[in-house]
Order: sequence, then C-alpha cells, then structure tokens
Amino acid sequence: MTVQVVPSSLKPIQATDRIASLDIMRGIVLCGILIMNINGFGLAFGYNNPSILGGDKGLNLYTWMATNLLFEGTMRALFSLLFGVGMFIFLDRIVKKGAGINAADIYFRRITWLLVFGLIHGYLLLWVGEILYNYALMGFLVYSFRQMVPKKLIITGLLLFCIGTGWNYYEYQKDKEWFSKVQQAEVSIASSQELTNELKSAKDSWEKREAKNSPEATEKFIEEMQKGYFSVVKHLGPIMYDFNVTDPYRGDLWDVLSMMLIGIALFKWGLLSGEKPASKYWLMVGIGYPIGIAINYYEMQLILDAEFSTLSFSQSNITYYWGRFFVAMAHVGLIMLFCKSPLFAWLKTSLAAVGKMALTNYMMHSVICMFIFTGVGFGLFGQLERFELLYVVFSIWIVQLIVSPIWLRYYHFGPMEWVWRSLSYRQKPPFRKENNSGHPLGRMKVIHD
Repeated sequence: MTVQVVPSSLKPIQATDRIASLDIMRGIVLCGILIMNINGFGLAFGYNNPSILGGDKGLNLYTWMATNLLFEGTMRALFSLLFGVGMFIFLDRIVKKGAGINAADIYFRRITWLLVFGLIHGYLLLWVGEILYNYALMGFLVYSFRQMVPKKLIITGLLLFCIGTGWNYYEYQKDKEWFSKVQQAEVSIASSQELTNELKSAKDSWEKREAKNSPEATEKFIEEMQKGYFSVVKHLGPIMYDFNVTDPYRGDLWDVLSMMLIGIALFKWGLLSGEKPASKYWLMVGIGYPIGIAINYYEMQLILDAEFSTLSFSQSNITYYWGRFFVAMAHVGLIMLFCKSPLFAWLKTSLAAVGKMALTNYMMHSVICMFIFTGVGFGLFGQLERFELLYVVFSIWIVQLIVSPIWLRYYHFGPMEWVWRSLSYRQKPPFRKENNSGHPLGRMKVIHD
C-alpha cells in the first residue's frame, strides 16, 4: 500500500496571496444570500410565494417585491460565479507550483469533501436550501472547462441558459395544458356532465399539487419545525433527499455550472480583480440593471396580476435565467466600483474578513437559524412576518462583520476553512497566528481611481 505525500510546496493559500476584491465580493454576496435564504429558514413554503398565510399585504408584499427585483437568484448566481473562480484559482496555483498529477488529486479530494460538508449541512444542520452539495457536483465538471478561453466559456454558459430556458418553457406549456384540462373539468362539473378519465385525473392531480401549500399543510409544516432536533431531522430528511436527487439534473447545469463558467471567464479577463478602468464597470451597471430589472419586473407583474397562481409562477420561470444574469452582472460592476473606491475602508476590511471565512459563515447561518427558528431553540418558525425576518438578517450581518475580522487577527483561517484545507492537502496548515499583526484584507490587489 502506498501513501500519497503532498509536496511541501503545495500549501494552502496565504493571506498575502489573496485578491482582496474577490474577498470583498464574497463577503457582500454571503450577506446578500441570507436575504433570500432567511425565507426558507423562517417560513413554511414561503420562499417564493408570499401569499401563503397572508404574507402578500403591506410591508410583506413590498419586501417580496424588492427582494425579487434585486436579490432572487442573483445572489446564488454570484455565489456560483465566485465558487467557479475560487476553484479555478486553487487549481491554477497548485499546477503552477509543479504539482503535476497531484493537482487533480488535491482538487477532486477538495471537491469530494465539499460534497460531504454539503450533506452534513443539509441533513444535520437542517438547511434544505443547502447549496454546497450542488456546487461539489458541478465542481467535478468545472475541471474539464478550466483551460477554455473566456469567449468559449461565456458561450457555453449562455448556451446552458438557453437549454434551461427551453426546459422552463416546455414545463410551462405542460402546466398550461394541465390547467386547461382542470378548467374543462370544472365546466363539466358545473353543467352536471360526467368527467372523462383524462379530465378527472388532471383535476385530481392538480388539487393534490395545490394541497401541498394549503393552510392545513402549512400549519402542519410549522408544527413539525417547532419540534425537537431529531424530529426536525426526520421531517426535513425526505425533502432534502428530493432536492439532492432532482436539482443536479433539473437545474444545476443552467443555474450553477453556467455561472461558474462565466465567473472563470470574467476572472481571466481581469474583471474581478478590480484592475479594469471604472468605465468598464459602469458599462456593466448601465446595461445590466435596466435589462435585468425590466425582466424581473415583467416576471413579478405576471405573478401579481394572476394573484400568485401556480401557473403564473411557471410562466415567470421562462425568462428567469436571463433576468438574474443581467442583474448579477450589474452587481459585479457595482461591487468592483465599490472595491476601487477609496471610501469605506473599514467596511471593506470587515466584508473581506467575512469573505475569507465564507464557508464558516455560510454554515453558521444555518446553526444560528436552527436555534432561532426550530424547536432546538426558540421555535420561531412561522412566527415572524416576511419583513420581520430582515431584522434577523441584519443582526447576523452585524455579528459576522464584527466577529470575522477579530477572528482573523488571531487565526489564519476560519474553522471550516482550516478543516477543508487540512483534508484537501492531507496536512495541517498553521491555524493560530504567532502574532496578531495580520490584516484581514491581505495584499490589496485592487486599484483605486
């Protein structure tokens, strides 16, 4: 039996080698994604549909509208983009250090452990919206695209968007036909006509689908989430399993992999290091927001006009990938302008620290929310309004923006980052700093105008 020894030159990235703009962006996106995830942590079936349990009025409705225009899908898109960039940098760095075949070993070991973390995060930390598992699966595919030129990466990403759009359109047409049969069945019932087997089957299956979000089902879900830890694990396990089985082939290729490839292209073009002229980033903002928000507004208006019907959500999905893409690109431009600005240095330092500890902070979202919302702690699941959940979001932001830079004064990595690196390299990197003079930003690779 042979034991693989990783060359001593292949060590985890040091603070001085980091690209500050990416850390700042990662910190911003990590904060932003909680704006959407909090709805899954605290509401029953209410991530997308605010009408469940009457959450479609007043501040709740305005909160849903604002988040759907600017954050729905876009934070996940940026998270995917950054993950693709991170894995590309990781692999490129160890290859340039002469790792040879060891580079692939370390890369795939790193991805495999991320998959394990994702399973632990979803099933044991009780977050059904967990994404690490999906990123790991798509990360296995990213390896084969790493040497493509940026133009081909962009084309591949856009092609994946087109396939996803086509699939969403196909599903909408099926739903439309399905709903038409349901209407025919209702007309037949109203006129006392006997239903055909086809119409009866369509009506029964549609009612079964609608019953999943009924007030009774919602109350039952809330009750289950307010129980003890093992009861919640048992309750969420089948839901998590369904996500793990269906998401990789139904959505991840055009939702996750597409943005990973586009992220690598943007990095190769130098757009994510903040070194390009401000005019390029303003162009991203000027094109991305008008187009993206217009698409998102169109989708939102479809849903509002149809009073949150199931069919309206299905129809709005047709253009989903394009709205999120353009808004996400505008977000990238705005974040890079923020990085280039000499203002708010203290905020950049804190955000960079949050970004450097992204894995730890992401999983801490789940730990904190588990104690706030489930029966493990305060059992507030289903008890807060949609807009009130933002108070929890802001509180978690404040804690992580304060704690992260303090932690990095004394430690090289966040706890989960250290564990991940140790498992990837099969050697333990230094954890505690010998002195606390290190700056959370590391070497600043952004250029101020």
